[in-house]
Amino acid sequence: MIKILLLEDDELFASTIIDVLEDESYIITHCIDGEEFLNIAYENYFDLYLLDINVPKINGLDTLKTLREEKNNTPAIFLTSYKDKTTLQNAFKNGADDFLTKPFDIDELNLRILSLLKRAGKITKTITIDDIVFNPKLNTVLKDGNEEQLSNKVAELLKLFYEHNGSIVSKEMIIQRLWSYDEEYSEGSLRVYITKIQKLFSNKKITNIKNIGYKVEF
Repeated sequence: MIKILLLEDDELFASTIIDVLEDESYIITHCIDGEEFLNIAYENYFDLYLLDINVPKINGLDTLKTLREEKNNTPAIFLTSYKDKTTLQNAFKNGADDFLTKPFDIDELNLRILSLLKRAGKITKTITIDDIVFNPKLNTVLKDGNEEQLSNKVAELLKLFYEHNGSIVSKEMIIQRLWSYDEEYSEGSLRVYITKIQKLFSNKKITNIKNIGYKVEF
């Protein structure tokens, strides 16, 4: 999953961004000042930085400049209320890859993030969950150095769970996804598919919501 480090001291605005981006399955870490941002960035890997400029302790411009001077090339977007040309120039001079002026449309932020991640090669055709790499095109999983071919139905069920990570996947959704109109639904087969995914991701819990469906958090 894509991990994003957000620098924003406006708690309400930050909460809005976090809610929207988490709905897109990004993992967000939030901090309110430049010093905290640097400490977290030094100790953890992130795929993208989102930075406000006018924040406590170390402003966003100097924060990113410090990271760039230390050869940290993680893609970065500034989110700020500054509109003057000088600040814009300084943002790119200090290592910004993009710049959005507040207020902005949240859909535009999503598009800018997606575009930047693609350019940086951060979005691939595979899905990594913990130490397991799932290729949804080839229906394979790579675990502990060993590649395993999944059946079509197990792979489709895994895709469905991943697409609805943290939400309930109803039996109706599963039936529509796994069984064609001329196939008969099998409760026994479904339990086998569930068990297979559970064994692959033994540290994840697949919860059976009685008479409704299943829920898993990756």
